Amino acid sequence: MSERNGFRNDLFFSRTNDFLNIYLPSQAVRSACTVKTYLDGLTVFRRYVTDTRKISMKKFRFSDCTHDFLLDFMAHLRDRGCKESTCNNRLAAVKSYLWYAADGDVSLQSIALGASRVPFMKETKPIRETIPDGACAAMLAAPNLQKKNGLRDMAIMVLLYDSAMRVSELLGLTLSSLYLDAAIPYVRIHGKGDKERIVSLTDKTVAHLRTYLSRFHVEGCPDKPLFYTVIKGHLSAMSSGNVERIITKYADQVRKEHPEMPRRPGPHMLRRTRATGLYQDGVELELVSRILGHSSPQTTRIYATPSMKMMQEAMGGSIGGMPEEEPLWTDNEDELARICGLR
Repeated sequence: MSERNGFRNDLFFSRTNDFLNIYLPSQAVRSACTVKTYLDGLTVFRRYVTDTRKISMKKFRFSDCTHDFLLDFMAHLRDRGCKESTCNNRLAAVKSYLWYAADGDVSLQSIALGASRVPFMKETKPIRETIPDGACAAMLAAPNLQKKNGLRDMAIMVLLYDSAMRVSELLGLTLSSLYLDAAIPYVRIHGKGDKERIVSLTDKTVAHLRTYLSRFHVEGCPDKPLFYTVIKGHLSAMSSGNVERIITKYADQVRKEHPEMPRRPGPHMLRRTRATGLYQDGVELELVSRILGHSSPQTTRIYATPSMKMMQEAMGGSIGGMPEEEPLWTDNEDELARICGLR
């Protein structure tokens, strides 16, 4: 029987080192993050084999990695409280490794095929919270406009909501990004992928911005950050943490009257709320996608939650054993794992 890294080629972990350190990064050109995910998955599987099933790495063969064995592995992960997505990542690592091994050894193809038939767990879609209309309106109206910072906070929240921009895009705006005197006022946004887009602004947002500019941008410097902080005389763009705190502050203020206010609202929830509202108001998904700066309307579909009215209207319409051989390594499973490129 031929050997690899001191392991017989029929042993399951005989090729993990090459898979993780040569094939994935160099031949498959996978990212370091992907390689780490596969390493984590195979390491968890190794510990299941050696620690839970009490099978030495020197004895666990490819042929032992049966359909039922992998089903038991998945059940073990669930019993430990792993999320469906985590379980699926672990299984995907094992499946990918088996196909890699089978590509170099045709006798392993039936094993890889059997593993491929182990189903992934159905993942529960995360609940993407939005801010209910009444709570959102109350929060946007909460700042005290008699105070300078109240004017700033109002401008930040209203602009975030009206334009549905990302917080990073908001903080990248300068005074020259605003076109409030155009026939149809708009803001020019520098978004992901170095792409620019323009989004029109409502009259109410324009009015709040004009009031804000009259107090915070008296000198009219076009390259000055639209929203900024001054610390020890140094002016810089406001941080995303500050924007988070502003939104949290006013959400907390109105929560007593609006207990439906989500526990942790933030800039992205404002964006999601606006996008969902546009869709439910009948705006075409492709246009919502352009407003959000998505490269594809498919990405925007996560916001396409139908309203009760929309649903109501829709419903109204229509291998054998191997001979024993002299072991080449000690019985230390941790050392064997290290040799195989695992942890």
